[in-house]
Amino acid sequence: MMDNFGKKFNSNTFILILILLLVGCSSSANGKSEAQLDKSGNNDVSDSKDIDQTKENSEIEDEEYQSESTTDLDKSADKGSKKTTTTETSNPEDDLLNTYSSEEIEYARIWWQLGEMRQVDELNIKHIPAGTPINSDDETSANYPEGVIQLAGSRLVEGSVTYSGNGDGTINVYKVPLRWDGKYPAGKDFYEDIIENTELVQVDPTINEGIIELIKVQNIR
Repeated sequence: MMDNFGKKFNSNTFILILILLLVGCSSSANGKSEAQLDKSGNNDVSDSKDIDQTKENSEIEDEEYQSESTTDLDKSADKGSKKTTTTETSNPEDDLLNTYSSEEIEYARIWWQLGEMRQVDELNIKHIPAGTPINSDDETSANYPEGVIQLAGSRLVEGSVTYSGNGDGTINVYKVPLRWDGKYPAGKDFYEDIIENTELVQVDPTINEGIIELIKVQNIR
């Protein structure tokens, strides 16, 4: 009976040891798998972080490049703008008139545009105040309602221009001769008609040697 019990005990012990070995191997395998899985997972997270960091760096570099490109374009545009402005405002012909007054230039331009003869030996300028009779030789003459300026050559054939300025590049031209010929008294209506029918003229901003020559022969009275 003792021999049977010993055999049975030995058999049960062997089975128990075998079960423990199998359980140990299974736990080891599961632990290794979990460690590998965790390692793999960590690698995935690390890889993901690396990808995100690379993407972020790339986006930052793109933004910096675009910013630099935009700045370069702005600087280029500014330079182009300044260059264009300089070209547009710089006119060598303007320098020809820098030494003369605006009045002298005005008289010369108006005569150049409206005078009977552009080239004259003398350009006489006479300022006539408001209230002065249009024709001082006629007692029925109406008076100038405003101050006017009379331009005339030294000879009658060279004609005359009588006008008032509007301050905007235009003038009112009075159609009066330098010397009155006809029958007088002409009557007030005749002179009133001259006043009411002045001609509005746009003065050309002419710049040339002819303008300078006319300035040089001006005689202001």
